[in-house]
Amino acid sequence: MGLTSSTQKDEQPTTTTTIKKHIFILSGQSNMAGRGGVANKQWDRIIPPDCKPDPSTIHRLNANLIWETAQDPLHADIDTAKTCGVGPGMSFANAIKDYIVGVIDLVPCAVGGTAIKEWDKGQKLYEDMVRRAKAAVSSGGEIKAMLWYQGESDCTEADDAGLYKSRMENLVCNLRSDLGMPSLPIIQVAIASGDEKYIEVVRAAQKAIDLPNVVCVDAKGLELKEDNLHLTTAAQVQLGHMLADAYLAHF
Repeated sequence: MGLTSSTQKDEQPTTTTTIKKHIFILSGQSNMAGRGGVANKQWDRIIPPDCKPDPSTIHRLNANLIWETAQDPLHADIDTAKTCGVGPGMSFANAIKDYIVGVIDLVPCAVGGTAIKEWDKGQKLYEDMVRRAKAAVSSGGEIKAMLWYQGESDCTEADDAGLYKSRMENLVCNLRSDLGMPSLPIIQVAIASGDEKYIEVVRAAQKAIDLPNVVCVDAKGLELKEDNLHLTTAAQVQLGHMLADAYLAHF
């Protein structure tokens, strides 16, 4: 499917070649997709000030490969099996927008409850992410980084936790190869929650990845919801700022 420009009146055209477009892939599982403000399968629709939309500067690629004004929940039409709320994407974008020249284009790809093996090359989630990333670039602009928050689903079994490092390294290498970007920046989040049996194994693996242009931001200590799995809205906002700080400091 080709990339289409949206015609909604509140959306801004993004086809002007003189505007520099900074593209960011948002991927992983539920804490990247965003569960802030979600309870009993309902989102409270509260948008924190740090997550406010900016139609002239921050856009998202929707499920139909159409650019539109970015606003939470960013993953509502991507992570469709669950209720999405506030994630880190909007606070990240608002935090960096004053430090760049041009517009910020977000490409949501995260799907809740997914293990890293489901992101192997050839699997649907991985291929959808590559397809969406290529569609984003086709209208101009450059992919500046992938933001990755995943791993909770790999904390239950010893084998999955033990293989996490190699699987994540393969994911990085495959994505860089398929996008033709051997130095694509990756900012991954060390998980804050998951099965206690192997969470520290997964966290250690995330911190141990030693590839060029891969940076780790640690979510441990951020406030969790009552389910002890998902970040609260306030924690998601804070994480977005942490990701922005990492991007601005390293890339």
